[in-house]
Amino acid sequence: MQGTHTLGSEGSQEKATRGEGFPASYWQGLMIVTLLLGLAWINLSRVPVDASLLDQSIQAPKPGFLAPDFTLTSTDGETFTLSELRGTPVILNFWATWCPPCRAEMPAFEEVWQRYGQGDVLVLGVNQGENSRAVVGFAREYIRTSFPLLLDQRTEVGAIYGVRALPTTVFVDRQGRIQDIKVGGPLDLATILDGVRKASKE
Repeated sequence: MQGTHTLGSEGSQEKATRGEGFPASYWQGLMIVTLLLGLAWINLSRVPVDASLLDQSIQAPKPGFLAPDFTLTSTDGETFTLSELRGTPVILNFWATWCPPCRAEMPAFEEVWQRYGQGDVLVLGVNQGENSRAVVGFAREYIRTSFPLLLDQRTEVGAIYGVRALPTTVFVDRQGRIQDIKVGGPLDLATILDGVRKASKE
């Protein structure tokens, strides 16, 4: 009996040393939980694009090509048409209030808006799928931004720009051509200024 007890103790210690104290089902469960959390994050960061607007034949715009034209209304009731903004570099920031990195990078875009005199570079926050009340209540009162916020409530503009994750930022030059596209965030001030420099080149 004594010998059996001794062997059992040594075996348990050896298993503990090798990290075999947890059953295989524990590690399988942990892997499944990790996978589910990853899938949940990906799903949350996706844009809720209206399925009726998707066209697989339409390719997302790329740097060097003309930015697709659009007309949207801001939360202040002002209408913006991209083609009418030629001559001024434009930053299009596709965002939503439920997107954590979108919220985190907004102060940097506000700093750019203030730094360039609210006109030398035009910052446009293109909200995806939300109403004016939600956008104003969050961006104006909570984040306290002052740059124009456009309402893309049916995500039509997001669709033609190939936006599939938020935030997505597009830098358009004076001639209306895309110079850079950043998917994901939050973007820091240095990255945004680098995009501005590319869009400001003659």
